[in-house]
Amino acid sequence: MSGILVVAHNSLGESLVDCVKHVLGEVPDFLKVLSVYADDDPQAKLAEGHALVEQLNKGNGVLILADIFGATPSNVARQLCREEHIMGVAGVNLPMLLRVVCHPNKTMPELAQIALNGGRECIVRMDLDN
Repeated sequence: MSGILVVAHNSLGESLVDCVKHVLGEVPDFLKVLSVYADDDPQAKLAEGHALVEQLNKGNGVLILADIFGATPSNVARQLCREEHIMGVAGVNLPMLLRVVCHPNKTMPELAQIALNGGRECIVRMDLDN
């Protein structure tokens, strides 16, 4: 089973995981959050991230979902992706997270593709004509 780590600004990751709990009825053991606040030390967050990756990695790897590419959370996430069997995707949203949580037995490349597809496919224009 693959681990999933959400790395995001403030309490965004916690809110996304709370939504997963609402939909699934519980938070899976293989899902954790690393919250990054404006006054956090990036090196301390990196150390915290390493500890979470170690906790989540049961042999199949960890998929890291970050919020905004280029911001501090994704920079921390990118550094974590240097470890073996760790992959990352930026631009996390709820559909992306729900899809990967429902497929934890996929390989890392498959899980990353599920995340990308879930994020993209669920961005649609909503108006009365659609």
